[in-house]
Amino acid sequence: MNAIPFSVTADLPIYDERRPVLRTRPLKAWRHFRELLKDKERTDEVFRIFEALPWRGFPAAGVKFLSSERGQALRAREPYLPPILDDHAALRRTPVGSLAHAYCDFMEREGLSAQGLVDEFEKFAVGKPRFQDQFAWYLHRGRDVHDLLHVLTGYGRDGLGEACVLAFTYSQQPSPAHLFIGYMAGLNMKKTVKSEAPVLHAIREGQKLGKACPRLIETSITDLLPLPIDEVRRRLNITPARHYHRAHQVWRSIGVDPYDMLGRNTATPQDVPQAA
Repeated sequence: MNAIPFSVTADLPIYDERRPVLRTRPLKAWRHFRELLKDKERTDEVFRIFEALPWRGFPAAGVKFLSSERGQALRAREPYLPPILDDHAALRRTPVGSLAHAYCDFMEREGLSAQGLVDEFEKFAVGKPRFQDQFAWYLHRGRDVHDLLHVLTGYGRDGLGEACVLAFTYSQQPSPAHLFIGYMAGLNMKKTVKSEAPVLHAIREGQKLGKACPRLIETSITDLLPLPIDEVRRRLNITPARHYHRAHQVWRSIGVDPYDMLGRNTATPQDVPQAA
């Protein structure tokens, strides 16, 4: 089991006031988005965009939750998610048809691990100051539930699926970066492949689905994992993403693979509409 990279003791301050207040830097975000277009697997560019377009309300949301009895109880019960999510042997002991089984199927099929996303973040964070506070726990959960969202929503790891997950997450954790990457990626897809695929409708639908769902980072993941996945979706008000699947149908009808379209035919940065 990997060591927890921060303390979970109750005597830590909820929020270290020495944490810097991040400035909104749209031009920096745009530069990193252009690099991301060249290779959608460049997770470090995603982190840099989030740094340039921060959710100003993130600290206040974390402090509010961690100041509650429910927040402290959840922090004590689930001090760090990656070891829980990467223990597939334990997850496979839950009933067939559970969220845990669906999660394992997805991660194994895609060759992913929760620790892998942590490792990418750690590369990005080299040289940056570390803060020992309870907010670190809240902050990390925002990262660690990302792949669970793919499983719960049915969005794949294709370009549109990632854009829709970001839009969903915006309604949960409203960083401007979620919408910036999501909608700019959507505009790039529409320009790259001319079709009637409802790309922007799909991204907007993801945003609406996220708004209907309770904030996942404030929900017990270990309570959800053993449950039938359909029951979890009902509890979280997650309904099928119609426009996303319709977009896939349209693309396939014209001979375009939704999982390969950006890899085969990515627009050059200058072809992408300028950021506002």
